Order: sequence, then structure tokens, then C-alpha cells
Amino acid sequence: MEVTLWSSAVLVVVGVLAGIINTLAGGGSNLTLPVLMVMGMPADIANASNRVGIFLQCLTGALGFRRHNRLDSREVVPMLTPILIGGLAGAIAASFAPNWILKPLLLGAMLTMTLIMVIRPSIIVPPENASPLKVSESSASWFGLIIAGFYGGFVQAGVGFILLAAISGVLRYDLVRGNALKLVCTLAFTAVALVIFIARGQIAWLPALILSIGYIAGAHFSVKFAIQAKPGTLKKLLLVMTVCGCFAAMVF
Repeated sequence: MEVTLWSSAVLVVVGVLAGIINTLAGGGSNLTLPVLMVMGMPADIANASNRVGIFLQCLTGALGFRRHNRLDSREVVPMLTPILIGGLAGAIAASFAPNWILKPLLLGAMLTMTLIMVIRPSIIVPPENASPLKVSESSASWFGLIIAGFYGGFVQAGVGFILLAAISGVLRYDLVRGNALKLVCTLAFTAVALVIFIARGQIAWLPALILSIGYIAGAHFSVKFAIQAKPGTLKKLLLVMTVCGCFAAMVF
């Protein structure tokens, strides 16, 4: 992939949009992965390089939520066990999958998640005035987290919706705290995936870092918005993000 002034500008803009979508809901990689492949990256390099921005976006967002006391740190460790197990397995599968099968698998996974977003967006909205549950109190959440870890380690696109289904839909966290925990979980399995992708030399560092600039900016502004927004506004925005992810997957 040749990095030009034009391609750099496109990557930053796409990164900002993806950072906003990922921080407030999920599905930003439905936009970034196809763009990277359209620009000439092989599927495995695009999949790996995208994780650099995801990692920095999640770190930025998680720290932002923590500064505003919206991150429930007590439940982080119980969530990380299934997340890391699934993430390691998914990243290994993605790293060693041949390109001829990886690209259709990536696109198929993105389209599947997009359909779920559109058909059943209600699965990631917690009941009104519900008290959050602990991971130890729900076997369904543990199963959902390990599936999210595997999917996130493998493809990333749309994993935020799986995580919100487990964290907000099953464990009943409100969307602000659910998004904060989602970012920490994504940070964990992305770190595992990056170690594998770096070791196998599958990251195109220059475009990855340019894309990261947009990811970080999008996450920074999204945290401020999420903290100030009303719950009803966040629910409506979640639907908009769902449509954006669907549109991006279909267009590219």
C-alpha cells in the first residue's frame, strides 16, 4: 500500500468516524477494514494493522471513562479471563489463516454482525433501572465474553455489539458503564492479538499509525459526549451507529 497525502487524509477521517462508532457502540472496523483493503492491503495485513488503532482508541476511551468515574474496575478482572482465552484463540486463527480464505471470512463475519445489529439491536439495551450483575452470577455472560474474545481476536469488526450484549444486555450495566467495560475488554484481547501479529510481521506500521490518529481523536470526543448525553439519546445513537455499520459493510 502506497502512503500519500490523500490516502493519509482518508485514513485519519475514517479513523475518527470509526473511533466514534467503536466508543459509543461498535462496528467501526466495518468501515476501516474494507478501506484498508480497497487501498491495496492484503486481508491479513489489513486485519492486523487495524488493531494498532483499536488498541490506542480503547486505551484513550477507557482512561477517559475512568477519569469520569464511569469504569467499574471491580468487574474488570472477572471479565478478562474469558476475554483473554477467546482472544488468544481468535488471533491465532486469524494470523495463520491463508489469505484466500481469510478475506471471505472477514467479509462474511462483518456482514453477519451487521445483520444482527439491524435485526436485534434490543439485545444490547439493558432493562430500565436494573441493578448490574456480577460475572459470577451469570454463566451466559461468561459464555458471551469468551465468544466475544474469539471473534474480536479473529476479526474485530462488530465485536462491540457482542460485548454490549454480554455486559449491558445480560449483566445489565447502563450504556455508559457498559461501553467503558467494553473498551477494557477490547483493549485486553487486542493486546494479545497485537503480540501475535507483531511477532509474525503482519503490521504495516505507517498506515496503521496514521489511522490511529483518527481513532484516538474519535475516542477522545466520544467519551465526553457519552458522559454528558442522556440515556435516551445514547439509545437512539446506538441505533444510528448500527445503521452506519450496516451501510459501511454493504458499500465496501
